[in-house]
Amino acid sequence: MNFIPKLPLADWIEAIVDWMADNLGGLFDGISAVIEAMVNFFSGLFLLPHPLLFIVILGVLAYLVGKWKLTLFTVIGFLLIVNLGYWDETMNTLGLVITSGLISIVLGIPIGIWSAYSKTVHRIVTPLLDFMQTMPAFVYLLPAVTFFSLGVVPGVIASVIFAIPPTIRLTHLGITQVSGELAEAAEAFGSTSWQKLFKVQLPLAMPTMMTGVNQTIMLSLSMVVIASMIGAQGIGATVYRAVTQLKIGQGFEAGLAVVVLAIVLDRFTQNLFKSNKGRG
Repeated sequence: MNFIPKLPLADWIEAIVDWMADNLGGLFDGISAVIEAMVNFFSGLFLLPHPLLFIVILGVLAYLVGKWKLTLFTVIGFLLIVNLGYWDETMNTLGLVITSGLISIVLGIPIGIWSAYSKTVHRIVTPLLDFMQTMPAFVYLLPAVTFFSLGVVPGVIASVIFAIPPTIRLTHLGITQVSGELAEAAEAFGSTSWQKLFKVQLPLAMPTMMTGVNQTIMLSLSMVVIASMIGAQGIGATVYRAVTQLKIGQGFEAGLAVVVLAIVLDRFTQNLFKSNKGRG
């Protein structure tokens, strides 16, 4: 038996969402147009060359950032995707992931830097990040659909909310872990705050920051199947249809395409900012 009256939290949330939908419609339309244009640009760019030519380009990039093992896996993995017939869907998914990843990085790194420089901002941001990381991902779909209707845009918005915390957290961590003596030495030699940030702190924090970027991209990709439930196209929609229709074989094939894409993106981001290594 409940002796305390229930807080009308659901009513409050719905009232806030309704107010935002009524009064910020123009802002949401602008955001929707920008995001949709970005997704269409990247998807169109990836679909522009012939699949075999695109695979060759990916193979060259894999060789430049990694080793022969990464090159072989990238080429064989994407040839398998072509063979299974999921090329267009995979490229649409890649466009969605790159868009949500870029937005997360562009927003997350400055917030992480600001958080590292301001304890007040850090105290405000930390509980928000805790909330964003622990709230079930499906919950983000509801306001996203309310503000942006169905399609790729609410999928990108939900992916950004779900995926941005690692970039913010690890940017903050990387900068705060830079030795105080180095920062003091930079100041002693007359460096401004911007020079200290860009020439000392960010270069030293880059490995930690790239770990955050890597995790953000992986989390963006993990939202692919969930985003397909609200109209986002790509390989996630194929997986979702296979699940709802109990097509086990088709679901495995589409899931395998997601695995290949995930591993390639993971290895690319892991090796991108590493020092030049001998090719194996």
